[in-house]
Amino acid sequence: MKKLLALLTALVMVFALCSFAVAEDLIKVGFAQVGHESDWRNANTENYKSVFSAENGYELSFVDADNDNAAQLEAVRSFIEQGVDYIIIAPIETAGWNTVLKEAKDAGIPVIIVDRSVDADPSEYTTRVGTDMVKEGETAGNWLAEYLAGKDANILVIEGSVGSSAALGRSEGFNNIAKAHSEWKILDSQSGDFTQAGGQQVMESFIKSYPGKFNVLVCQNDNEAYGAMDAMNAAGITYGVGGDVTLISYDATKAGLGYTLEGKINADVECNPIQADFVKTVIEKLQKGETVDAFTLVVDQAFVAPGITSQYATTLTQDILTARPY
Repeated sequence: MKKLLALLTALVMVFALCSFAVAEDLIKVGFAQVGHESDWRNANTENYKSVFSAENGYELSFVDADNDNAAQLEAVRSFIEQGVDYIIIAPIETAGWNTVLKEAKDAGIPVIIVDRSVDADPSEYTTRVGTDMVKEGETAGNWLAEYLAGKDANILVIEGSVGSSAALGRSEGFNNIAKAHSEWKILDSQSGDFTQAGGQQVMESFIKSYPGKFNVLVCQNDNEAYGAMDAMNAAGITYGVGGDVTLISYDATKAGLGYTLEGKINADVECNPIQADFVKTVIEKLQKGETVDAFTLVVDQAFVAPGITSQYATTLTQDILTARPY
């Protein structure tokens, strides 16, 4: 019995040592995520968790900052204290990153900015991975110009979170196109904070302030569009294909494209949430001592409801929707 106990103890110790060795071999990654404000964000988070798994050779420390900029800064500082190998940041706001980025740089930890961008010298972080938010805005504007073909547009905009590069970029891109159209008028633009509740609240306010005065609504993500649709339904306002209001959304999540297929959303501009593999490729290059590009573009596209054809977007079909992973 004593020999058996000794053997079992030895096996446990060997297993523990092996587990420790495996853990030591894992690449430690800290990811400071924006939050969980939208379907897009949840898909993005799940993508990172699946890619940066122990099975793939990573130990992921994940923090959901819940759209709290101060909490996100503290999360990054905690990653620095932990001595992780890499830090990934999806910044809530563009401003205020210089100090903490310098702290990470001084600690010798590469920082990868993802999804959004920061107002900081590129030398303060290693690289950036994400979509082109300005181009997304321009795609929406170009599609609208094509669709209206010179007709007047009285436009309301429900923006994303104040200070986020997604909201700033999409606004800049759309406004770049709007400037070239004297027949367009942007009546108002307010933040819905990328949430369904925020979209509904802003739309209810718009309906009271501009009754019967608007014919185009631009929502800077799908969740805001859902909230706006709820508000318009309650007010008896028709929208989408054949409706009184042309509805443009961003993100092109599966649920958003479901509404596009139904014709409730006229056009949905994609922001691809499947970005983790691009970041993994960057880390693999850095592990080998290779140089990486300053920016890795995650390509996205746009979709329009059945019956609409466009040089800027793909006409949605059930087959396309079924094949969507998110």
